Amino acid sequence: MNDYKFMKKTLLLAIIPLVILSCKKESQNIPPVIPPATDSIPVQYGTPFGNVADREDAIIYQVNMRAFSQQANFKGVIARLDSIKALGINVIYLMPVFPVGKVKSVNSPYCVRDYKAVNSEFGTLSDLRALVDGAHGRNMSIILDWVANHTSWDNAWTGSHKDWYLQDQSGNIVSPPGKGWNDVAQLNFNNAAMRLEMIKDMKYWVYKANVDGFRCDYADGPPVDFWKQAIDTLRNISTHKLLIMAEGSRSANYTAGFDYNFGFGFYGQLKNIYSNHGSVATIDNLNTTEYLSASNGQQVVRYITNHDVNGSDGTPLELFGGRDGSMAAFVVAAYMKAIPMIYNGQEVGTPFRITFPFTGAKIDWTLNPGVTAGYKKILAFRKSSAAIRRGQLTYYSDADICAFTKELAGEKVLVVANLRNSTVVFALPPALINTSWTDAMSGSSLSITTQLTLQPYGYIIAKQ
Repeated sequence: MNDYKFMKKTLLLAIIPLVILSCKKESQNIPPVIPPATDSIPVQYGTPFGNVADREDAIIYQVNMRAFSQQANFKGVIARLDSIKALGINVIYLMPVFPVGKVKSVNSPYCVRDYKAVNSEFGTLSDLRALVDGAHGRNMSIILDWVANHTSWDNAWTGSHKDWYLQDQSGNIVSPPGKGWNDVAQLNFNNAAMRLEMIKDMKYWVYKANVDGFRCDYADGPPVDFWKQAIDTLRNISTHKLLIMAEGSRSANYTAGFDYNFGFGFYGQLKNIYSNHGSVATIDNLNTTEYLSASNGQQVVRYITNHDVNGSDGTPLELFGGRDGSMAAFVVAAYMKAIPMIYNGQEVGTPFRITFPFTGAKIDWTLNPGVTAGYKKILAFRKSSAAIRRGQLTYYSDADICAFTKELAGEKVLVVANLRNSTVVFALPPALINTSWTDAMSGSSLSITTQLTLQPYGYIIAKQ
């Protein structure tokens, strides 16, 4: 019996070191757990907005603070909230509100020095909150422009967390490769701690200023799995319904959870149609390709101008045939298969470009009240029509005319837009021959037989 106890004890002593060694070896293969940043989420400011639009129902308005008002600040936007509301808007997207870097700077709003501060150029946190409160009080949401891909060179992270940035072989932080954006430093999305801090900073603004989502700049830059991580985290804020837009076009953005992709392709096709006499029918293909992987009402945001292309390419008046031509282009953008976005000043037919860094021009809101009235009518009908917002699309376009119907629950809408600066006779498809409609803009009766004659840049919006 004693021999047995001795043998058992000897065997255990031999096994224990092997077990310990094995555990140590396994632990070396387990990546370290990176805890979240230590500072806590702030107390919720205000009451979360309860009327955030569904994905399909949003009408987005882009505010460029530097050009929007003479004050070029939050208060200048607050003063015009009633006018934005009257246009038919339910989502306001603010270009970056954060302090701009000064090292290697070109004064770009997309060169963020501090993700958790307000740019004093625009006002204070209290001013931003007042803007958010004012929008909510008028039944509009506010989303912030978020720059996740890169920071300014004098962002505190470059000194305290150099490993959060992409570096060359010599250990120097680099700009985004191949972009020519030398005023900003490229973040390293292989760094788990940086990801956690970035996501925490996004959450910060949901609580700190009660915002309703984000427009994510250069969303095709950071990896898809980062956006999945970020969006999943944001969606877990149970008190808020958030709208999240990708300024990107890759189909994987939908699977990552974005509500919207950006209609780069649509804008490019429109330019080709107007400037190079490209076929209007090419737009139809985009209603498939731009929606690959989209589900549950995920949408493309379509536009005829924004802060980038307005300065580089030209105004809608320059690109799309003046007032009449640009309005026809907007009808297609707003009604065919997308969420429409208006860039500030578009609705008054601003005749000059608002060029980077957007400090040299102010919008004159007294210009072209007739153009404003046209935008109001177009957006009002969109808001009233479930078929336009959510209906089944059937298109009948040819080389010169964009024509389609949208249908839902017994409501049917017909849109026919001439995208040429000449009179065009459109031969109706068999499904539309000898049908009766009501003009959605005037309320008058409209009967069509076998063809429609449309004046240069003329359009028809009709309903049954």
